[in-house]
Amino acid sequence: MRAAYEHLSENIENSFLYRRFSLPQFDAPFHYHPELELTFIEQSEGRRFVGQQVADFVAGDLVLLGENVPHCWLNNVSHTEGIGSAKSIVIQFRKDFLGDTFLNLPEMGAVNQLFQKAQSGILIKGKTRDKVVEKMDFSYLTSFQKLIQLIEILQIIAISDEIELIDTQFSSSTVSMLDTERFRKVYAYIIENYQQEISLEAVAAVAHLTPTAFCRYFKKMTRKTLVDVILEFRLKHACQLLISTEKSVSDICFDSGFGNISYFNKQFKNALGHSPLNYRKMFYRI
Repeated sequence: MRAAYEHLSENIENSFLYRRFSLPQFDAPFHYHPELELTFIEQSEGRRFVGQQVADFVAGDLVLLGENVPHCWLNNVSHTEGIGSAKSIVIQFRKDFLGDTFLNLPEMGAVNQLFQKAQSGILIKGKTRDKVVEKMDFSYLTSFQKLIQLIEILQIIAISDEIELIDTQFSSSTVSMLDTERFRKVYAYIIENYQQEISLEAVAAVAHLTPTAFCRYFKKMTRKTLVDVILEFRLKHACQLLISTEKSVSDICFDSGFGNISYFNKQFKNALGHSPLNYRKMFYRI
């Protein structure tokens, strides 16, 4: 999977795009675009990738993403049966969709700050989510009413404390990295393959570099080794499975890309401070 640039078609009748999807499964690849995006999952579940974070999603997932934040929603296999199994509402708009100077108005201060926070990705929860989702039905609105409704939605989110930043590290360190097409391709390849064995040679080939040159390049870009980054993805995946499923620790170990249970237990405890089983017990009494 490559972090593909998505070119959104121009719409001369509206200053933003509003779309409803009803699909057998969400088919958008790991991608990015200069538009901000508000996505509500009406139906389906699986894994959500935002920046460097991987998390489970279910129906009711509501996320606001900033400019050029790479993302995708991947369905679970058991939830890809039949037409309309995956449903979502997506609103996409440029930061300056209201004009170059509109965000400088005092009344737009909270929304301006919201757009900055959105570079980390924002998960919207609780009553705020319910209010926003109710207003995301644009079916019977005129173009002008849709515009006013979108501004109201942004203000509701901007003043709410029922939000959670998804990946603060992405906003501070990774946006500049992803400005290069080479790094986008490498990063997307890791997301697609971290549950499997990844060879240095294969990733280096994606970047069109020799393995030695790639190691220098990757360390310069991320301040981490390739092994470190792959390990982070695998551990995040394991954490999600421990919290959200009843799979055995052994099954989670292999499903997350670890080939050895002893190594998995060691790396998990080093990173999280707990064994996988004790980590699960912090969330569920079993």
